[in-house]
Amino acid sequence: MGPNAVDRALEAAEHDAATPISPTPTHHELPHRTSAEIERVISASSVSSASSSHSARSRRPSTVGTGIVGVGMSRVSTSRDLPPTELGRIQTARSQHSATVGRSIRSRRSRASLVKPLPPFGAGKPYPPLLPNQEDFVVEFDGPDDPLHAQNWPMAKKLLTATMLGYTTMIASFGSSIFSAATRAVAADFGVSPDVSLLGVSLYVLGFATGPTFWAPLSELKGRRLPLVASMFGFTIFNLACGTAKDLQTVLITRFFAGFFGACPLAVVAAVFSDMFDNRTRGMAITVFSMTVFTGPMLAPFIGGFMVEDESIGWRWTAYLIAIMGAVAFIIDLIFLEETYPPVILVSKAAELRRRTLNWGIHAKQEEIEIDVKELITKNFSRPMRLLFCEPIVTLLSVYMAFIYGLLYLFLTAYPFVFMGVHGMSAGVAGLTFFGMIIGQIIAGVTVLMQQPWYARKLAANNGVPVPEWRLPSVIAGGVAFAIGLFWFGWTGFTKDIHWIWPTLSGLMTGFGIASIFLQALNYLVDSYLMFAASAIAGNTFLRSLAGAAFPLFARYMFEGMGTQWASTLLGCIGVALVPIPVIFYMYGDRIRAKSAYAPTFGAGPEVAESETGDDSELGHGEKEAPSSVPRTDMDAAQRAV
Repeated sequence: MGPNAVDRALEAAEHDAATPISPTPTHHELPHRTSAEIERVISASSVSSASSSHSARSRRPSTVGTGIVGVGMSRVSTSRDLPPTELGRIQTARSQHSATVGRSIRSRRSRASLVKPLPPFGAGKPYPPLLPNQEDFVVEFDGPDDPLHAQNWPMAKKLLTATMLGYTTMIASFGSSIFSAATRAVAADFGVSPDVSLLGVSLYVLGFATGPTFWAPLSELKGRRLPLVASMFGFTIFNLACGTAKDLQTVLITRFFAGFFGACPLAVVAAVFSDMFDNRTRGMAITVFSMTVFTGPMLAPFIGGFMVEDESIGWRWTAYLIAIMGAVAFIIDLIFLEETYPPVILVSKAAELRRRTLNWGIHAKQEEIEIDVKELITKNFSRPMRLLFCEPIVTLLSVYMAFIYGLLYLFLTAYPFVFMGVHGMSAGVAGLTFFGMIIGQIIAGVTVLMQQPWYARKLAANNGVPVPEWRLPSVIAGGVAFAIGLFWFGWTGFTKDIHWIWPTLSGLMTGFGIASIFLQALNYLVDSYLMFAASAIAGNTFLRSLAGAAFPLFARYMFEGMGTQWASTLLGCIGVALVPIPVIFYMYGDRIRAKSAYAPTFGAGPEVAESETGDDSELGHGEKEAPSSVPRTDMDAAQRAV
């Protein structure tokens, strides 16, 4: 099927939607809607298959009986009643959802039917006839302004939810680095070297690498609220277990699982923001969310340092503190957090309608999904690895971001080496020097936010279709700043003859570089791969988390063996060597994407060789879904991004 297969299907649906079969307004009578309402959000039939879309186009209005005398129920609103722009949103969401959790139940049912026949219905009853028209029993949102949809919540409610989840995310990233201040105390307590106890940091970050492969698909099957609440409970339990550990192996194991559970908000919260905010405000929301991810690790060292220095508190309270913070997040999320994922909201709506009408045929499309383990493995591990190693854009950007992310955790060792070893500061005071990096990250976040009006104008002028290369100037500037910061840190921090404020101020450049690169490079991957974004971000997250786990392990040997100035110079030279990567993509990215088997080119490039749905049978009628000119993204992937 050609690259405009989805467009032709949408045109047919729009033509059918415009046919006057009821008193609903025609296509020409519909109010004008902005591009923000057309674009990349989960909407009504977010998990419909193309075959059900086909049946929806062929059906006619009907009345559904409830089975209760004197009670009737009109046909629920379906895509037939929605404006053409809403049809575009629905089709977009179908491809996004199948990209991660799958919908190819037809092939699975056919395999099952070949293995064994259907069991008897029971009590001598024959199998009942199929529903007269299954699509008539599928619940939908009541138009684009339905208050059930999270994008239509009051702004105060959105801000409250964003605040809760910002705190939840911050404590997960906070927990990754607070243990770094306790490594020497842990080593002394259990009679091992500080390098062994440093595994508590590395294993926590390794949990960040493995966690999203479980939490992200779960959030698309069962909604956002369940994994967030469950993960905060597990996060709290394992941090309590770490604080009460009687041996080192228990500390290390509990740290890994604390990271595994802590990875959930990193993978899911960005998707919640995608559910709540449209294209005009989502960029700002995701930027603020990302700042909590990157500032959390920098806030923890000075707190942990002061706690470890106080003998009446000790290193165990670094774990207890995270557990207390996690318990607070668990209670807040349990009581106040509401579901934002549209398909699961429709599941709740269908359940309520079934109870109140006793019409047990009413259901949501999400309830038709059958989980296929093979399919989940393919979409959440196999495909991300193919993108990581076979797509030049994903490969090179992932290497760049892995280097940056690894240095973020390497600084947890390098800063104490300079400010404690060279300048003789205590652990708590040395931790305060990370505020240079925090301020740099805040400056980068503000800079990105200030670019939003410019980006919104460009997006509107391009009919809501994003051009990925618009993201890269910030990445280029961040790469230059980051390399400068590394040279600055090394050549001002190697001797106490230079005042400690100078290596501290180098954090302004490194912090600015880290945040600028990450904020816009992740957006570039999302815009470049759209319906494959979840796989691209998953591969990126896997590689950079491995780097984050490995870099702290050799940091001390590197700085001791080479000296602060030459170790930083080596890292700075690598940073300079990597700067051309975003420059090359800025100049030639469109040509590289045109040759990609995964990156859509909005009708200008070759056909996509493989649909993110992964199987022709998912779409029905032997058609492969291909990217269309309808703008798409998968901000659930941004979930996995951090």
